[in-house]
Amino acid sequence: MTIRVVIADDQALVRGGFRIMVDSAPDMEVIGEANDGASAVQLAKRHGPDVVLMDIRMPGVDGIEATRLIANDSSHPAPKVLILTTFDLDEYVYAALQAGASGFLLKDTSPEALLTGIRIVAAGDGLLAPSVTKRLIAEFARRPSPPARRSSDLARALDALTDREKEVMVEVARGLSNSEIAERLNMSAATAKTHVSRLLTKLHARDRAQLVMLAYETGLAVADPS
Repeated sequence: MTIRVVIADDQALVRGGFRIMVDSAPDMEVIGEANDGASAVQLAKRHGPDVVLMDIRMPGVDGIEATRLIANDSSHPAPKVLILTTFDLDEYVYAALQAGASGFLLKDTSPEALLTGIRIVAAGDGLLAPSVTKRLIAEFARRPSPPARRSSDLARALDALTDREKEVMVEVARGLSNSEIAERLNMSAATAKTHVSRLLTKLHARDRAQLVMLAYETGLAVADPS
């Protein structure tokens, strides 16, 4: 199945470069370009792409607000948003994931890594560059206590998790892959994948990126301040 992509960036040369890379992949096609966040939202609503490549700093509606509008539009299945930026500052990472981004990569990533990233988020998995994951966890470690984000529905969903599912969710929050979780918890990779799938279903989470946010924001996972 062809992955349909919208590119949102205020620089024409950047958009052109991303278009060439995406269109070079046999399983992808660019179906639209936007030079600001407002246009990205409209393109997402009109064409329903699978993935939106989103810059953060754009005039008018920025990439974070555009991501929020796209992710929370219940009129159609929301596209996955992959943030691409030259800035890896903590506030951008945290705000983008809170807004509903499924992934976060820096613009200096290789073409191969970019295409792989698009495939990963299109498949429903969250994607964080390793350096971004570490910075995100460090951000939570600096917080004295998690924000109060336990609605009655979420609290019931968390209480319904098995002890093993909670263990897996903590490892997801630490940035581990399914194979790494399997090794750490002494289970097969297939079993780890099944647990992650069940977590996504039970918590109504979009992807692994949102599982990370939920784990820390609800206090299930606590970052090591060291």
